[in-house]
Amino acid sequence: MSDIRYTNDHEWARPEGLLVTVGITDYAQDQLGELVYIELPAVGTAVNQGDEAAVIESVKAAGDVKSPVTGTIVEVNDSLNDSPESVNDDPTGVGWFYKIEIADTSEFDNLLSESAYNGLISELS
Repeated sequence: MSDIRYTNDHEWARPEGLLVTVGITDYAQDQLGELVYIELPAVGTAVNQGDEAAVIESVKAAGDVKSPVTGTIVEVNDSLNDSPESVNDDPTGVGWFYKIEIADTSEFDNLLSESAYNGLISELS
């Protein structure tokens, strides 16, 4: 069982102390197709849970990455600027988007577990 949590909008969140690393799920990258552009948030940006935090464009569509938790962006994955396809290759590894200092840990606790998220995507298939 993983400590990663998920949103209904197909973002994942992995805790690392008071930081949470955020990206999009394998299901999301598969639905989008090859990513060609990612606009990451600026370090120091404060976001609320559910706010747009990043913008992604693929060969099929464009969309927003919403923040799974409230907090302040403390690091971004700059390598995605030159290699957005890294998200397609490894969405929960080298394809992470940003790290956020979480303001309210109860928000993280209320995200979907891996089994709940798998149930959600099985209904979509």
